[in-house]
Amino acid sequence: MDSISKKIPIKPAVSADTLLFEAQRPPVKMATHTKTPSGFFAPKKISHRKKHSLWKILALMFTIGTLSWLCYFTWKFYSISRIVRISSQTSPQTNVDMTSTLKHIQALASSIITEKAVPLKSDPNGRINILLLGKAGKHHPGHDLTDTIMIMSIDTNTKKVALLSLPRDLYVQIPDTHLFTKINAVYQQGLAQNTGVNLIEKTVTTVTGLPIQYSFIIDFDGFEKVINALGGVNVEVMRDLYDARYPGLNYSYETFSIKKGWQTLDGATALKYVRERHNDPEGDFGRAKRQQQVIQAVKNRAFSLKTFVDVFALNNLLTILGDSVKTTIEPDEINSFIALSKQVDTANITNVVIDAWKPESLLRVSHVLVGSVQMFTLVPRVGNYSEIQDVAVNLFDTDVIKRRETAIAQENASITIINRSSNPQILTRVKKILQESFGFDQMRIKQQTSTESPQDDSFIRDNTARQKPFSLDEILKKLPVTLTTSAGNTATTDDTSSDFILTLGNNLAQDVNFEEDSIDDFKKSEDDNTLYPTNTTP
Repeated sequence: MDSISKKIPIKPAVSADTLLFEAQRPPVKMATHTKTPSGFFAPKKISHRKKHSLWKILALMFTIGTLSWLCYFTWKFYSISRIVRISSQTSPQTNVDMTSTLKHIQALASSIITEKAVPLKSDPNGRINILLLGKAGKHHPGHDLTDTIMIMSIDTNTKKVALLSLPRDLYVQIPDTHLFTKINAVYQQGLAQNTGVNLIEKTVTTVTGLPIQYSFIIDFDGFEKVINALGGVNVEVMRDLYDARYPGLNYSYETFSIKKGWQTLDGATALKYVRERHNDPEGDFGRAKRQQQVIQAVKNRAFSLKTFVDVFALNNLLTILGDSVKTTIEPDEINSFIALSKQVDTANITNVVIDAWKPESLLRVSHVLVGSVQMFTLVPRVGNYSEIQDVAVNLFDTDVIKRRETAIAQENASITIINRSSNPQILTRVKKILQESFGFDQMRIKQQTSTESPQDDSFIRDNTARQKPFSLDEILKKLPVTLTTSAGNTATTDDTSSDFILTLGNNLAQDVNFEEDSIDDFKKSEDDNTLYPTNTTP
């Protein structure tokens, strides 16, 4: 027994102070593992407090990620907008102060976060006119010539969209000068004058009567890349096209062909499709229609793919735009344009091409001499832009013009034309204008006598007492004539036999004083003429 008791250790005595200390000390936590019924140890469940902390960490990470994405795209939008942004008054600025930069970033960030709709510029009727220009670009001949000139007009009240195309060969006066040139050379002229896009905007406003709120310029390379970034566009090709002389790089030729029917076009094919003109029986005017068609297809494709909410697609497009696009749209207006584009009716876009293809077309073929060479141009058939402006103003309701034409035909007015200008040949041209533009068939012609001196102004006298108002209003609106009640400004008493007496003065003779060529002459002219001189002769 003694031997056994020696092996049992005897605990030392514990003092009262030690017991009191042990009682006050917090209990020691047990092991973090418990034994399962199978004998294995498993970790204890995480407490509610630890779950709450974990969610805080995840929320913080999400917030940081979101802010990082926002900061990146705010910077991306601003950086790209600085590259593509052009002034409608001057050339692109090279220096921007920090306050301006911060304001742009702040406005853009606010727009993205809150989807704030910044009011867009428009005319008093809520109509936004965007000038769309397509140019060759620095890697192609004539890189700053704008062979695509189009107005996209948006009615913010009815949410309707219309496209109006002007031909590149329209002969225009350069604003604030006495010089004339083809309209596709005006933007290039503006760059030379260091006025940016302002010159072409003023020219288009003069031609159409529409104020331009925004401009958008894209080159061939950017057009091709954007379509590739969208995965191509679906277009219904209206006729087979085959051209063995399609212009290639370095003044070369290549073959382009496409079959009739629905086609999915990549960037390179789409570019050829909108540039092709040799094999189209409508020439440059058929090309304008194809350009409008592809623009609509690009818009449909971009929003069907939700490109503007796809991070990677948007990043890719922004990079492309930075290289190939210039615009007067401000950074903080981007979100408003995106919102507006989702509201407009793109299924029923009105498409109008101002052309010289048909007898009822608003333009005629003429030419100017450049040295000993004829440069073929297009001019208004009435000698001024009144008919083009009429179409532009009524772009969303072209039936207005058709109803007016019907009313004029029902009035069946008669007219006597008296030439009091110094140009004896002007009678024939005015007679043709009245027949083709106004539909007048009952006309009498009188040449001035040798004893009468030429007069500068043109007049019209109404013998119907406003009984044929549509015919009279059409003449007053489209020709530079003044309504008069004085017989001295028109003719003698026997002129009462006609409903209207039109007396031609030098001002009207000057407006219609152009040589008229055939459309075949125009088609035979050099298709890719790079000679666009200015001229002091209208």
